[in-house]
Amino acid sequence: MEQSTVNRRPLLLSTTSSLFLVLWLIVAAFPFLWTVWGSFKVEADFFSRENWQLAITGLNTIGQTGSAFTGDGYQGAWIERDFWKAAWNTVIVTVSVTAISLVLGTLGGYALARSARRYTLWILITALVFRAMPHITLVSGYMLPFFEWNVWGALPTAIIVLVAINQPFALWMLHSFFLSIPKDLDESAMVDGCTRFQAFRQVVIPVMWPGVITTGLFSFLLAYNDFAVTAMLLNQDNQTMVPKIASFLGTVQTEGAVMYAVAAVVSATVPLFMLVMFFQRQIVSGLTAGAVKG
Repeated sequence: MEQSTVNRRPLLLSTTSSLFLVLWLIVAAFPFLWTVWGSFKVEADFFSRENWQLAITGLNTIGQTGSAFTGDGYQGAWIERDFWKAAWNTVIVTVSVTAISLVLGTLGGYALARSARRYTLWILITALVFRAMPHITLVSGYMLPFFEWNVWGALPTAIIVLVAINQPFALWMLHSFFLSIPKDLDESAMVDGCTRFQAFRQVVIPVMWPGVITTGLFSFLLAYNDFAVTAMLLNQDNQTMVPKIASFLGTVQTEGAVMYAVAAVVSATVPLFMLVMFFQRQIVSGLTAGAVKG
């Protein structure tokens, strides 16, 4: 009897946990799946105030296009409104910000992690203070020189500011990862004839590669999802995806403009989902590695 009770408890716990996990996945995934579904409808169906079931049945979509699903939103966003240019600008900005942040962050984080100077902590605290500042305050400081140098509106302006905003975070993250690697590792490499930089590049970096990928992904997401910096420092021709989506929402008087925004949101979200899924193992390894020292 006691054994039967003991066996029931793990079964009940496992069933409850599974049901909770399934419920959580449904709640978390529903908004995105609903947006994907609605992106193939017309505005009269997806944003109907009279009957929400029109978003499922698609009666107006059938009446306007002859089919229950339509790609007019994607065609309007990518072709008519040149969303592909915003996507390409986003690739340039995010790749540049991620690459520069990782190069500076790995060099700076390694130097601070291996330094015995007392000012190391103050450098990290200062970096944290700048990271905590609202982005808009940093942007306002860059506006005047960018106008005077006639470089406002170009992609390098946004890249410079985003690197400045992201660098303290990358420095802190990579510094903590370097602290988790014993100093004996690079010291042994130098005893074997490597220079400090060779030991850093050939011995230390391969060991903490998951940490580099984790920091790189967070840097990528910062640049990818940024609105304040890119909206204020880039002109209309050089807009990235997030400000471009906002411009669709700002023209609701235009027929179908809201559906352009819905289609653009889906287009901008899918690459992020694929990126996280591809690097999920490295992300988990990097986060757990940074939590253990030695």
